[in-house]
Amino acid sequence: MVKAIYPGTFDPITNGHIDLVRRSAKLFEHVVVAIATSSRKKPLFTLEQRVGMAKASLIDVPNVTVEGFTGLLADYAKQKDAKVLIRGVRAVADFEYEYQLASVNRTLYSELESVLLTPSHENAHISSTIVRDVAAHHGDVSSFVPPLVAQALEQKFKANK
Repeated sequence: MVKAIYPGTFDPITNGHIDLVRRSAKLFEHVVVAIATSSRKKPLFTLEQRVGMAKASLIDVPNVTVEGFTGLLADYAKQKDAKVLIRGVRAVADFEYEYQLASVNRTLYSELESVLLTPSHENAHISSTIVRDVAAHHGDVSSFVPPLVAQALEQKFKANK
C-alpha cells in the first residue's frame, strides 16, 4: 500500500488544497493530510480548528485521513511509514522552495520521495495567505474556501468590522 502525506499548515484549508487532496486520493491508496502546528508562522486558527475544518471539508473522501503533527516532517513520515510527500506548486518560486525541501527531506529520510502537483486552473491563484488577507478586509472568500471555512473566517474577523 502506497501511503502519501500532504503536509502543510492549512491556515485555512482552501479549495486549492482540497483539489490537490482529491486528486492525490486517486493516485495513492491512502493520503494523510498532515497539519503542522507551525508556531513559527503564528497561525490564525488553532491546530484543532485547522484539523477540524480539514476533516469536515474532506469527509467524503474515504482514503484520506487528517491529523495534526509537530516536529520534523521526515520523522513524521517515518512514523507513518509513508514513502511519498505531496506538495503543491503554483509558480517557479514555489518550485525552488519545494526543491530545497525535497532535498532536505530525502537527506533526513532516504526513502521519502516528493511528488509536486500543479493546481487546477481555477485554483492556481489561491493561497491561504491571500484568503486570510481578503477575509481580514471583509472581502468575499466564498469562491476560495468551503462554506464552513468562509464562516470561520467571517467569525474570526467580525470583531474588527
